[in-house]
Amino acid sequence: MRLLHLYRPHLLLDLAKQRQPSGSWPAGPIVLGGRPWSAGPVLDADPSARALGVRRGMPLGSAHRLAPEATFLEPAPEADRTAVEAAFERLGAFSPAIAGTADPTDGAFGLFEAQIDGLAGLWGPEPELAERVGAALEPIVGGRPRAGIAGTRFGATVAAAAARPGELIAVPAGGEATFLAPLPASLLTPDADVRARLRRFGLKRIGQVAALPGSALVARFGEEGASVGRRARGEETDPFKPRRNPERLLLGLPIEPAVAELEAVRFVLRRVATALAGNLVARGLAAQAGRLRLELDRTFSRAGVPPEIVVEGRFPEPTADAEAIERLLLARLERTPPAAPVARFELELSGAAPATGQQLPLFTPQALHGARLGWQLARLALTFGEDRVRRFEITDPEAPLSERRWTWSPVAGAR
Repeated sequence: MRLLHLYRPHLLLDLAKQRQPSGSWPAGPIVLGGRPWSAGPVLDADPSARALGVRRGMPLGSAHRLAPEATFLEPAPEADRTAVEAAFERLGAFSPAIAGTADPTDGAFGLFEAQIDGLAGLWGPEPELAERVGAALEPIVGGRPRAGIAGTRFGATVAAAAARPGELIAVPAGGEATFLAPLPASLLTPDADVRARLRRFGLKRIGQVAALPGSALVARFGEEGASVGRRARGEETDPFKPRRNPERLLLGLPIEPAVAELEAVRFVLRRVATALAGNLVARGLAAQAGRLRLELDRTFSRAGVPPEIVVEGRFPEPTADAEAIERLLLARLERTPPAAPVARFELELSGAAPATGQQLPLFTPQALHGARLGWQLARLALTFGEDRVRRFEITDPEAPLSERRWTWSPVAGAR
């Protein structure tokens, strides 16, 4: 197997910079994750902030103590997911088997994987293929990604991380162990305790670990020792599993004559949502997000009216309920109603995946009420303001300080 990995190590910051107006990117250290008093972790940091000790995953309050002069930016998870899904769609045009995550909180965010066996006849040899794919992803991810090719996922990831931006490191078939041998042994495991013990045993290079018997590694490091030894010898420990591309359903239709009343738009939304939801139900699917696009007729409108309005939102839970989809999207549209008659209507439901069932108790007819709580909270957030509705969550019931046992989190789907 030959795997191509493309890596943007600080993709979250790159996407945040793309969203900023030209020339408005703040100077000095930058920390992405939220305000310093928020309970969340640091999602990313620029080189200036990292030089002061700020690291991904640390509490925002700790980052503020290390870099009080830094600019703290709010994350935009939905925009980040949309951008990465667009990158996966572009990558899927080159290979039928791709993998990666679109979750901004995942440590692997920014890593794109593709199986490239047998694609030389379509796109040329491996360097040419990597060049084509990198050029295709560049405008989406804010720069040319680093590229690595190897026969194992670990080898391809290490090669991509070692490459310079826009550079390709291709490991020859069967040469993974030779490529990895001179590299630091700390790359072999994410377990901090195992890394520390490797240093204490004087195992600084991957080649030194590869020379040890597998039984000795298991005896010293347990189950993780077996995985460490296999990675060091260039063997596959985490088989490649292609991602299932989220399905999208799109239905658009012109409105003649154009309508200016919101009630007329609601009537069209109801019919289109019913049609798409019926398609989902027939195939046992549920959608995770909705996107409503309205093209406006600006013939008699005042200057400055945009040509279209786009309303989108992530549902509190995957659904195929037309009424729930209609209410949530309409609530968002009511906050910014069209300033001109609507000439075309388009509804897209994305992230369609097999719907999960719910086992209901026989003698408790109110069991479904809890499933609707997320939708009620999302509508309340839209009505009264997204900063006024929060969900209470227990984070660490055993924490010695009571204020660290719980936190307020945004309502899902209200972003």
